Amino acid sequence: MRKSFKKAYLLLSPSLFWLTLFLVIPVIFIAIVSFTTNGDFGAIIYEFSTKAYTSAFSSLYAKVIWQSVWWAFVATVVCLVIAYPFAYFIANAGKWKNILLLLVMVPFWTNLLIRLYAWIILLNNQGVINNFLLDLGFIEEPLQLMYSPGGVILGLVYGFLPFMILPIYSSIEQLDKTYLDAAEDLGAGPVRTFLNVTLPLTFPGILAGFIITFVPAISVFVVTDLFTGGKLLMVGNVIRDAFLVEMNWQLGAALSLLLMILVLLSLMIFMRFTNRKDRKLLV
Repeated sequence: MRKSFKKAYLLLSPSLFWLTLFLVIPVIFIAIVSFTTNGDFGAIIYEFSTKAYTSAFSSLYAKVIWQSVWWAFVATVVCLVIAYPFAYFIANAGKWKNILLLLVMVPFWTNLLIRLYAWIILLNNQGVINNFLLDLGFIEEPLQLMYSPGGVILGLVYGFLPFMILPIYSSIEQLDKTYLDAAEDLGAGPVRTFLNVTLPLTFPGILAGFIITFVPAISVFVVTDLFTGGKLLMVGNVIRDAFLVEMNWQLGAALSLLLMILVLLSLMIFMRFTNRKDRKLLV
């Protein structure tokens, strides 16, 4: 037992070293900084203070946090509505399955920033969509497709849709088809089979996709920067500005920790409602 434990420890020690150096220590440092005092020009004064958390829970930042949660939630729900039928189709596509999966993975090979710039060409007032609708006479003046919450949600959906498709696909792919055959033999129609068999059995994939999509969507700041010109903010924008613009490390650290707690709560919810096999969907 001791020898096997020692071997396991030796095998894990490089990973544990890197995790400690680049994850645990920085998080501890951020936690310490969040309780310090902000000095001139961003100086950190190591005097205990909870001012950063008081500011983080003020009406101004609370509104931004709630706005971020709401936009990320709406975008995640939209991703779910789009992703589930698409993932179901891929799982039952036969010889086309690998090609369709490759097409889902293609966006990961291109930087999100570049892909969002392409959407700006489509959505701005003089963009392709507005010019097309104006030429057809459907509208008399350009639609405000950017600089709005709708544009932010569109950007989030476009950026993180593959994160929803892949875990749902994995869950559907692992579904035991004998349950579907049994439901058909018992007289259940396609709709009833889907609602009573397929949907409950693939719920772990839905939950994994929801978390994997929601977590980055709530913290991203490039979408609001590009699609609203910084006029609309999410919590990611506030954290970035707190560190780099306002030089208020305490506020940035406090907001970062609060966001991290939100992520951990999401993971705890997933762990609570899934078993060990289903948790592999998060990997």
